[in-house]
Amino acid sequence: MNNNSHPFFLNKVKSSFLLLVALSVFCTMTSQAQQTITSKDAWAKFPEIIKGITTPVFQDKVFNILDFGARPDGVFDNTVAIKKAIEKCTKKGGGVVLVPAGKYFTGPIHLDNNVNLHLAEGAEILFNTDPAVFPIVHTTFEGTECMNYSPLIYAYNKQNVAVTGKGTLNGQSSNEKWWPWCSSARYGWKKDTPNQKEDVYKLMDLADKNVPVSERIFGKGHYLRPNFIEFFECKTVLIQGVQIVNTPFWVIHPMKSVNVIVDGVSIKSHGPNNDGCDPEYSKNVWIKNTTFDTGDDCIAIKSGRDNDGRRVAIKSENIIVQDCKMYDGHGGVTIGSEISAGVSNVYVENCVMDSPELDRAIRIKSNSRRGGLVENVFVRNIKVGEVKESVLGIDLHYGVHGNQTGTFMPQVQNIFIENTTVKNGGLYGILAKGHKGFPIKNIRFQDVIIEKVETDYLIENVEGVKLVNTYINGHLMESPKNN
Repeated sequence: MNNNSHPFFLNKVKSSFLLLVALSVFCTMTSQAQQTITSKDAWAKFPEIIKGITTPVFQDKVFNILDFGARPDGVFDNTVAIKKAIEKCTKKGGGVVLVPAGKYFTGPIHLDNNVNLHLAEGAEILFNTDPAVFPIVHTTFEGTECMNYSPLIYAYNKQNVAVTGKGTLNGQSSNEKWWPWCSSARYGWKKDTPNQKEDVYKLMDLADKNVPVSERIFGKGHYLRPNFIEFFECKTVLIQGVQIVNTPFWVIHPMKSVNVIVDGVSIKSHGPNNDGCDPEYSKNVWIKNTTFDTGDDCIAIKSGRDNDGRRVAIKSENIIVQDCKMYDGHGGVTIGSEISAGVSNVYVENCVMDSPELDRAIRIKSNSRRGGLVENVFVRNIKVGEVKESVLGIDLHYGVHGNQTGTFMPQVQNIFIENTTVKNGGLYGILAKGHKGFPIKNIRFQDVIIEKVETDYLIENVEGVKLVNTYINGHLMESPKNN
């Protein structure tokens, strides 16, 4: 018998062949990931991304909530009236559910296909703050899926939906309602009263143990605050023109959604974890002409926390921030810290950031428990008045909720900031801290002017910092050596 025809030999050859193929694919992927990316090429692709983001279209039919029993006195519970109007609108093929001028008290609002919830000028929706009226739904808390209190406005697996108009959405959150659950005395929490800490750790543990989402049940008797507006697994979404104030938790949360436009919205909410807009596991998100004045990050791009993010494994990509104003907040445009599934292709342009309470202009945060690859962040034409800490802050040792060390090393590469002026840069022009053996790669500043900054840059475990025609405190900067 020819030994070369023996099954063991054939299997060995087959295994070796498959290993070579796998190594070839890995090397190709690695090579592609490390290819030089230029800002010019990236912005050349920008119009195609914009072109691919579709806007909802609705029938010319109006369903006035007054016709379904609503009362604009700020006291009557309009939950049923609004629900009936939405049901009728959807049944008739869609259109506009109109909220006329006046104050409307209500519980949570669940949107449906082809519905545009439109607030006329002078209309204000006042949301109930009693947790008992909020049903348990499939939602998330800080990047981990769970069954919890319904968001105040919620759309689950819907398409062609919108919230528009010149009216106000008021979550009525305060140091007496919702906010104290965060466990901070600053927001009304008092010693020996309930708070979210135990529930946060419980949810993290359930996710780490791969407990099904349907069995991660919170809500009544628990203290995880609901998101304000959440589009969960939706397609073709528009939020336009409205003012949003006093929210329990994250303000606008596109979750696993595609083609989302946030346009001309005004957000003013200084509660705990009051991020302005948090696209998560989402693609083709266009945030424009919007004003952020928040208690946390103005915009925070996310893709899941830790094991749950790796389980879902949907990166956020093609996120556009354009013509926005950022005032108070931890960061103007932030990526993280829940970014375990990765973030790619973020475009930020023509924005103004300015407040003594704004900590950073551009921020990326993760750690070795979160991991995740953040790549291709392109920023241009930004005017920064004042920031506290840094113009660009990259912290890959970010700590929150106990021990945050693990074996999932975060990676960051291709961060470009161009044509940007900063009047008061705070502590650092660039503050970037990577991990030994997993350096941050390819940071480029071009045509940037930073004034009144204490330290030009502080970088650790960073490769490829290029400063081109960049001035800090009036001095033309040279690129750091040996980086």
